[in-house]
Amino acid sequence: MKNYSQTITLNTTADKVFSALTNDIPLWWTEIFEGGASNQGDNFTIRFGDHIFKTMKVQELSADEKVVWLVEDSLIDIPGLSKQKEWIRTTIIWEILTKEHSTELKLTHIGLSPEVECYEICSGGWQQFTGSLKLFLETGKGAPYHR
Repeated sequence: MKNYSQTITLNTTADKVFSALTNDIPLWWTEIFEGGASNQGDNFTIRFGDHIFKTMKVQELSADEKVVWLVEDSLIDIPGLSKQKEWIRTTIIWEILTKEHSTELKLTHIGLSPEVECYEICSGGWQQFTGSLKLFLETGKGAPYHR
């Protein structure tokens, strides 16, 4: 089973990437954010309207190097999708690598594979929001989901 993975190059520093993943999630992913993501053991919920949410537990934090979230609850209630809770018990890993003049961010979503029903929709969502994250880190203004 091949897990979803994506690497993006960012014209910023590792500490700013780490901060975006721990303190600034509403500025690039979704404005509908509850809880906290800045300490190991924290829980947070992100929402995309009334029918899509994900609740995560911060499993691991290594300053300026790595962030790991475990998806504890999830619902993707959209027409045509019969398996609406596929994200539950999946793991999202962000690995931050400092390069000479940039920072590389590798996203791996363990459990999100082509065999999963929502793969096309969810991988497209990751493309959209990692693009917003890049925009946020490089210009100061992301394109998060708005209420």
